[in-house]
Amino acid sequence: MTASSLDPSTPELVSVDVSVSGPVVRISAAGEIDSTSAPVLRQHVESLLDGDVRELTVDLGQVTFLDSAGLCVLAAAHRRAVRQGVALRVLASSRAVIRPLQITGLWDLLRAERLPEHPDLPSQQGVA
Repeated sequence: MTASSLDPSTPELVSVDVSVSGPVVRISAAGEIDSTSAPVLRQHVESLLDGDVRELTVDLGQVTFLDSAGLCVLAAAHRRAVRQGVALRVLASSRAVIRPLQITGLWDLLRAERLPEHPDLPSQQGVA
């Protein structure tokens, strides 16, 4: 099952797609995740963790901006996933997402994985 969701108050900022295959769920976000749009991602993550999910993948491969509000959503998702015994995977490809995760230490805590950059996004060189 695949569901697409777009918060009408932030359509230009972020879109979130959810794919469910039994207890395995994938959330794919695209656009900007900031203080205005992070609640959209948070709502999806919390809703899914309220269900019978065993593995949750958060794919940020098409995210072009991630600020502290988005980082807070990911940290809260990690805490809750650990408490519930849910395997959480975070995927990222752009410097705009990877660097904030690295600087805050969330890259290692979340054991985030680097994906090849999305061909439709502007190239960003020099990710450490």
